[in-house]
Amino acid sequence: MKSSELLERISTNPSICHGKPCIRGLRYPVDMILDLLSAGMTSEEILADYDDPG
Repeated sequence: MKSSELLERISTNPSICHGKPCIRGLRYPVDMILDLLSAGMTSEEILADYDDPG
């Protein structure tokens, strides 16, 4: 996946998560996801723990 495609999945809004970059359409800050990945969680574990509310 190209970096431009990945960036389309990230949004910022001053009224959501204090303006931190978030996964588009969700209130999951990108830095939190990166912290979980660096701590050793797999993407499957993250998706299971942080279910899409929609």
